[in-house]
Amino acid sequence: MARDLVVVLLADPFVVMNTIGLVAFALVGATKAIREEFDLFGIAVVGLATAFAGGVTRDLLVSRLPLALRSLGEISLGVLGIALAIGLYHVLESPDDHPITLVSDAVGLAAFTTAGAIVATDTGVSAFGVIAIGTINAVGGGALADILLDRAPFILFEDFYASCAVLGAGTYWLVGTLGAGGSTAAAMCAAVTVGTRLVAVTYGWQLPTAQTLESVGGDVGKQ
Repeated sequence: MARDLVVVLLADPFVVMNTIGLVAFALVGATKAIREEFDLFGIAVVGLATAFAGGVTRDLLVSRLPLALRSLGEISLGVLGIALAIGLYHVLESPDDHPITLVSDAVGLAAFTTAGAIVATDTGVSAFGVIAIGTINAVGGGALADILLDRAPFILFEDFYASCAVLGAGTYWLVGTLGAGGSTAAAMCAAVTVGTRLVAVTYGWQLPTAQTLESVGGDVGKQ
């Protein structure tokens, strides 16, 4: 059975990316709930919401029964991520700011962007559809987690985050359009997404706001 599982993981890029994304995002969401001192039920709810909300939305957009409702394996992966988050809390001094969590978040973002782009492409949507579904798959869970944590979704006002998913999903569509195989497109999508996210975290990239543009425009006008 273990050998069969390995074969499936190697043969199906979606299974690989979806598996990685579920564990990584459940870990990240649960870590946020732990920081807010939620009880164990609250930690589980936020962790599972982070892991599954984007994928459920993706599946509804392409008119199919969400995978989370079809397989206990999906839920098991989410529970594994939550357990890892609880374990890290007892090992690390500040797990929500630790490189393990930050890298897990970047990896989860890349995995879910790729999974969403694969599903969208298989459905036959347009280039915009591939990018939109890939991005929703990647950031939908984090947005819902922020709402559960009683704060505005951070993807709307700070950090270079959703933009990484847009770039990654766009890369998937472009590479596929140029004739590369699905595995190559998936690898390129994941690499671009995780690469831009890690660089953004390292150098503190942020998109400009209207106030920033106004300030720049005012400075130019004074010259």
